Amino acid sequence: MSKRPSIVTAAAALEGAEGLAAVGFGLFSGIETATGAAVDPTSAVAVTVLALGGGLAMLGCARLLLRGDSRGRAPIVLTQLFALPVAWSLWQSDQPALAIPLGAVAIITLLLVLSPPVTAWINLQDGRDDDEDDADTAEDADHKAGSGS
Repeated sequence: MSKRPSIVTAAAALEGAEGLAAVGFGLFSGIETATGAAVDPTSAVAVTVLALGGGLAMLGCARLLLRGDSRGRAPIVLTQLFALPVAWSLWQSDQPALAIPLGAVAIITLLLVLSPPVTAWINLQDGRDDDEDDADTAEDADHKAGSGS
């Protein structure tokens, strides 16, 4: 099962799409702030920084997931859990065109990233990395013991 399951790719693609959307929104907000179109420049700067930073972090997590690195999984789950209340708030604000896609992507991404095949594949990848590290450490120890006497 060393080949990456397609659902890992799908989960990473959805997280990456959300990351790109956040970066795009950050750029839009930054341009509005720079041109003086923002109503509250202080808040707009904060939103810009958070959107750009969050979007880049989401893209990084998507990449980690594609590589089979378990460190990307928890932040992906967390971003989806944050997206659900945002989607609900958008729904209550009569903005279904934004709420429905955001909520759907969040739910689908959660289901994919927490699915048993993804869990098994990530555990396999982490196990292989640990075994390789252990083998290298054992070889280094043997080498040091042999050259020291």
